[in-house]
Formats: sequence, structure tokens, C-alpha cells
Amino acid sequence: MLHFENDYNKGAHPAILEALVETNGEGLSGYGTDFYSSRAATKIREATNCPQADITFLTGGTQTNQVVIDAMLASYEGVIAADTGHIATHEAGAIEFSGHKVLTLPHQEGKIAAAAVRQLLEDFYADGNHEHMVFPGMVYISHPTEYGTLYSKQELLELAKVCRDYQIPLFLDGARLGYGLAARSTDLDLPSIAALTDVFYIGGTKMGALMGEAVVFTKSNQPKHFTTIVKQHGALLAKGRLTGVQFDRFFTDDLYLQLGAHAIEMAEKLIALLEEKGYRFYLKSPTNQQFLLVTAEELEKLDRAGVCYGFWEKYDETYTIIRLATSWSTSQADMDALAQVL
Repeated sequence: MLHFENDYNKGAHPAILEALVETNGEGLSGYGTDFYSSRAATKIREATNCPQADITFLTGGTQTNQVVIDAMLASYEGVIAADTGHIATHEAGAIEFSGHKVLTLPHQEGKIAAAAVRQLLEDFYADGNHEHMVFPGMVYISHPTEYGTLYSKQELLELAKVCRDYQIPLFLDGARLGYGLAARSTDLDLPSIAALTDVFYIGGTKMGALMGEAVVFTKSNQPKHFTTIVKQHGALLAKGRLTGVQFDRFFTDDLYLQLGAHAIEMAEKLIALLEEKGYRFYLKSPTNQQFLLVTAEELEKLDRAGVCYGFWEKYDETYTIIRLATSWSTSQADMDALAQVL
């Protein structure tokens, strides 16, 4: 089988496993109060140029989105997101389960525009019945988006301004942030993301960790008693060392950025290969996710050849959109095998 269905189909990067093994015999305090979690947080503050940042380690993306959104919103507030946003499509209603509505806007290649967000907010407060409605209390974006696309610094600036004007937080889902940071066309780095958002997270699960995400509150705005809120959600890991050790290693010798750069290099080879073989793209992204338009016959051939892909959506009666993803673990041998199969 050739695994291109997602970017988390392998276990963990060897350097991450080595760090876990090396520290395995150490007796450490729990719940993220250990030395490695503290050192990882210090390294993240340095990498983001955000010395005031409050950092908490959680274990997965959906968990992180639900905990952060629920902690930051009042009971009567919802969160604005693209209609393709992860919290609106692939999280089984986790945000609504916590009591907050997802207020969706039409996407543009996975992104939402500041003008559309501003219009939604203006329309809401112009409505004479808005006291009877769900208040828009946060803006959620993902970077890269669910289509592998990226926000520019200007787009993020414009979104941040709208959020400041309406005094609501801007939350950036960084489940695949390492691949976005490594993209050749991006003008966003960790310091600029920290400066423009109110909270974001640095994804580990899709970047070579066994599991783990690092939540970064950037404006001395971490909700009061956040650890208690995390525990209420069943998200407080007793062996917090597991995430701390992994992020400590991610932010040693630029490993996190190196893994992202490797996936981008493999994605560029994947694009060239698919073009050479005559596949039709639905969307070429600058990151590690590529989207193809394929017929039922082509899907059957891919299945027979053992190519694992991600179903995305039906395009029309003839075509289906599928996703092929590279990752930190994609090897040249994987690419050679795929070329031979195709």
C-alpha cells in the first residue's frame, strides 16, 4: 500500500521517539508541570518572539479547537468560520456540543475574507432582534486551510483589524502549521502569526509527533483557570511529559521547520508527477495537500494499485475530488513507487 491519504498515517519521527525513550526513566511531575514542558514553552516563546505567551499542551486538533473556543466564548456566543472549516465539517459537531454555534461564511479556496467577516458583524448588530440571536464572539481560521491554501500577512492583518474593531478574538487553527511555515510562497512566520492572532496552536500530530498540539495565547489573555477548564473537558493529560518532551524536541535544532520543508519538497515532486501522468487538478496548493478530479474508472485503478487517498467530495456526476497528501514521513522511495504504479 502507498499511503498518501493523510499526513498522520505513520507513528512518529525517529528523533521524537528517541527523545521519549531517553527521558522515559525520569521521574517527572504531572499535568504539564514538568521540566520538559516548561522548557518547550520557553523555546516556543522565543520562536514566536512573544515573551508574554501562555502555552498549554493538548493532545489533538478537535480537542484543542473545542477547549479553546468553549473557554473563550460566553454562553451566548458563537464562532465565525468558513463553511469548509474543520470545526464546521469534520468535528462531529464538537463545538455545538459544547454549546456554541458555528456561524459559517462561504469560503474562497478554504479561506474567509475580512470584508465578509465585517459584513456579517455589521449585519448582526444592525438587526433589531440581535439580542435574541447567537452573538458572533470569535473568528476561527485554519492555516493551512482544509484545501492546503494559505493566508497572506495582509489577509491576516485585515482579519485582525476587524476582530480588534469588534473586540473579538482571532483564533488560528495550526494543525498543519509546520507545512504552512515551510511553503515557499508564504510571507507568514511564527512571530507575525503571534503578533496578529489572539490565540493559535502549533500542530504536532500531523507533523511527526505521536500526538500533541501547543496552544499559544499571545496577548496575556489566557482564560482564567484555563487548566481547570481543560480538565473539565477531559483534556488534561496526567503524563503531560509526553507532549512536553515532543515539543521540546520539535523546537531544538529547527526540527519542526525541517519536517515541514521535507513535506513541501515531496509535495512539489508529487505535483510534477501527477502533471506528467495527465491527472486533472481541482486545486494545487502551496502546501502538502493536493486535490484531484478523478473518474470512477480512475478511482478503481488507484484502488487496485494500492494507492491510499482521501475522499474529499463529489464534484459532479462524472468526477470525484480526492486528496493526496505528503508529510514529514513521505520518502523518495514512496514517490518512486507511486510513479511506477501511476
